[in-house]
Amino acid sequence: MEGNRGRRSVGGFLLCGELNWSKERSNSLIGMRTYKRIAMTMVLLMGVAGAQTTTSGARVAITNPVQQEAMPFNFGVLVQSGVGVTEDRGGFTFFMAGIHAGKVLTGMHGQGMMRGNFELAMEAFPFWQSYTPTSLRQNCTVASGPFGGEGVQCSAPFRIGGTFTGMSITPDILRWNFAGTRHFAPWAQGAGGLLWTNHKYPAFGGPPITSTAGFSYSTPGDNGPNAETSVWNFTPQFGVGVHYFTRANRSIDLGANAIHISSASLGDKNPGINASVQFTLGYSWWK
Repeated sequence: MEGNRGRRSVGGFLLCGELNWSKERSNSLIGMRTYKRIAMTMVLLMGVAGAQTTTSGARVAITNPVQQEAMPFNFGVLVQSGVGVTEDRGGFTFFMAGIHAGKVLTGMHGQGMMRGNFELAMEAFPFWQSYTPTSLRQNCTVASGPFGGEGVQCSAPFRIGGTFTGMSITPDILRWNFAGTRHFAPWAQGAGGLLWTNHKYPAFGGPPITSTAGFSYSTPGDNGPNAETSVWNFTPQFGVGVHYFTRANRSIDLGANAIHISSASLGDKNPGINASVQFTLGYSWWK
């Protein structure tokens, strides 16, 4: 951060001009670019799947491995994208790409529609990005004025927010695979993960005196130099989805996850993202 450049104070009075919220890019353009990536990936995966469903013009046998007792491994690649859906997080969008690795640990259990098996899995996203609105912020501290009393010194305005890049890992995915049909095998899961970003996420504070926490000469509120979040966040989540088997032991995977992002107060502030909805598209190999 640009820190405390351009400090200024006059006695017990705070001098600060009006600062307006601004955006690094239009939210609509962010969404368009994000979902364009999803569409291009989907076309690529569909092409791969289509090429594998036919060999020399003959129909390839389709087997749903979830219905078997072999307890297979599941390896896949996937992309994930979504939006924030709570409070003031509607302008937050996400895009990431990574891998899935899982192992079915049980045979088939249950009756009727609930019949299925249990899979323990992990996912890693070495490419993770969040696109957020930007704003201007000032760091303000309390200091003695030149004629006695207290005054407030503020840094020059600097920009916060924008694009955050990082990596995410979800090491403990607990998934129930439903037996389904010859082509389809639905699933439901609960999971918890860890997120690292190249800057403290999400951005916090500003314009100069925010109305959410107030301001006093003894407590600079949301504009103090320590009013920061963390580069580490936790991602508890719940999701549902379906495997669509295009041939024996090959599937296109569609899913939807509700994800909470929070630092658990590792930073001085913990605004977090109470909820985001993120959709996944992947391709899996079952061994």
